[in-house]
Amino acid sequence: MTRLGTPLSPSATRVMLLGSGELGKEVLIALQRLGVETIAVDRYENAPGQQVAHHARTLPMSDAAQLRALIEAEKPDLVVPEIEAIATPVLEELEAAGGVRVIPTARAARLTMDREGIRRLAAETLGLPTSPYQFCDSLEELQAAIDGANGQGIGYPCIVKPVMSSSGKGQSKIDGPADVKKAWDYAMAGGRVSHGRVIVEGFIDFDYEITLLTVRARGEDGGVHTHFCAPVGHVQVSGDYVESWQPHPMHPAALEKAQEIARRVTSDLGGQGLFGVELFVKGEQVWFSEVSPRPHDTGLVTLATQWQSEFELHARAILGLPVDTSLKSPGASAVIYGGVDATGIVFDGVAEALAVPGSDIRLFGKPESFVKRRMGVALAHAADVNTARERAKEAASRVRPARGD
Repeated sequence: MTRLGTPLSPSATRVMLLGSGELGKEVLIALQRLGVETIAVDRYENAPGQQVAHHARTLPMSDAAQLRALIEAEKPDLVVPEIEAIATPVLEELEAAGGVRVIPTARAARLTMDREGIRRLAAETLGLPTSPYQFCDSLEELQAAIDGANGQGIGYPCIVKPVMSSSGKGQSKIDGPADVKKAWDYAMAGGRVSHGRVIVEGFIDFDYEITLLTVRARGEDGGVHTHFCAPVGHVQVSGDYVESWQPHPMHPAALEKAQEIARRVTSDLGGQGLFGVELFVKGEQVWFSEVSPRPHDTGLVTLATQWQSEFELHARAILGLPVDTSLKSPGASAVIYGGVDATGIVFDGVAEALAVPGSDIRLFGKPESFVKRRMGVALAHAADVNTARERAKEAASRVRPARGD
């Protein structure tokens, strides 16, 4: 797909995004800069990506009949899943029939739509190092997995996550028996769909965790090659990212292992595009955690750090264009939360935030705010990561969301 058409004409190259939040919005903008006609799909009206796309469609993407009808009516050249809660069997059927190309592949979308598919692929098929884990369908199974026979279970502390959720929703750490039911209930409330299934993982005493943004893109020889961005460090609270920075320093041996793990899992998933590979690191040891076949929230930092952001990399890779993963400057990002439960909020302090040296702000335009909903991000670049982190956090703290009435 190196020939690109003109939007809103018979020659248009048409790309449909399934999920149009803040990450999808940036992908849509990157695609439009390349003259692509875009279709933004989400489950609610006026999602961030719908505000900038050529066409906006609203429907529950987990509804197989509605999703099939939409794709068959719109006839996009590419379908790009941007969230997990999608009726992936429909994508597999349409792809197999030759009706559409799914990014990176329909199989990858299915395997990564929940934690079970990708964890079994990584640990059981590819033999990658991971934390010990079990899948559970009830509170009783969860307790049994932790205790095990003769005390040989997962043990405490451990991490419980819904098999299908995003941005850390429903994830919690269990330190002892008193936390088990609370963790189960939290997982059931936090899952993206009512699935009733969790993964419980043994706790790894890691030094830090990174996101290794990995790009599969076509080269001049026509073959698909794997490229790596500099490691992204991040801080999570209850599994949700709150700040990130790039580059994160790593021992050369650990970086080599991280890249090999990322290469193996993304090569198995196949296709083209950007993947967010999450890894735990302790010294020279590296463990696989998760992978998303799309831009990653911690990668928002690349808007300040790379010549081509993760969103531009994704857009170029899926269109069969060359990519450049090189770093422009050390930088950092810090989340701006809604702070209030309200519709149509306003933001004070933006001018003060942008007065922080080397800073930038992205306000996502989400129509509804919640106290802990990510409504924007502060970005900063500097000569070193520590200064950039201080600047990003300072800029974020100066933005003050408030009710609009």
